[in-house]
Amino acid sequence: MVILFIITGILVIIFLKRVRLSHQFNNEVKELFALSNSVSHKKFSYRQLVGLPEPVQRYFKHILTEGQPYINYARLIHTGQFKAGPDKKWASIKGEQYFTMEKPGFIWKGKTWMFTARDMYIRGKGRLIVSLFSLYNIVNAEGEKISQGELLRWLAENVWFPTNLLPGKNLGWTAIDTHTAKLTFNHNELSCCYIVTFNNKGEITQFETKRYMGEESLETWVGKLGNYKEMNGIMVPTSIEAIWKLPKGDFSYAKFNVIKIEYDIPRKFDNKQLVL
Repeated sequence: MVILFIITGILVIIFLKRVRLSHQFNNEVKELFALSNSVSHKKFSYRQLVGLPEPVQRYFKHILTEGQPYINYARLIHTGQFKAGPDKKWASIKGEQYFTMEKPGFIWKGKTWMFTARDMYIRGKGRLIVSLFSLYNIVNAEGEKISQGELLRWLAENVWFPTNLLPGKNLGWTAIDTHTAKLTFNHNELSCCYIVTFNNKGEITQFETKRYMGEESLETWVGKLGNYKEMNGIMVPTSIEAIWKLPKGDFSYAKFNVIKIEYDIPRKFDNKQLVL
């Protein structure tokens, strides 16, 4: 009876912690969407491509159509695998993610059998929280280096809402050669840049940058993209692999497959939609 009482107590604690985390996540998603305004009055025109590097023009001509409205908000669901360290095993992961465009921001929640992670960039600040069995935080990182890393993540993931990669006040493209171009973006005194690789079709296949690995060293980070499909009238990649290029060798730590993308629905998925 004592053992049963202890087990029941532990299960109740885990349940209450998960309810609390879910409620907190819901509030963060609401806050994210409340901070950004609509830009849907803007529409894409091929005239915007004049003067852009050739591979960038090829990209937009391939994925967008004349008159495409700018995307304000995005939300997606993914499956995949995640590895916590170079010497760790791959674990299955499911995730949901929410984005804003007019004011850069996102929040992501990923779950494995062991941990729940929340990655975010809200109000110009980045944060990473990892909870073990939903009981206590084993990671709670924030600060300037984390903020820059989270803004870099948001910028690369603009491929899922590509009207946001069109040139503007804070975003620009610089020519390199027929298959690469430099992407730069500035926000809240943070400056981000990528070397972006395009294939002959015009698809973006890779992002590469320097990024802090945690809060320690500045390392080369690469995102590999593929399996483009038409979703909501736009060609987007549905597979992404994240890799650290380390002195001792490559460390691939995330392989995600996008199951669903929806635009301009500024609210959280309900539980039925999240069942995969």
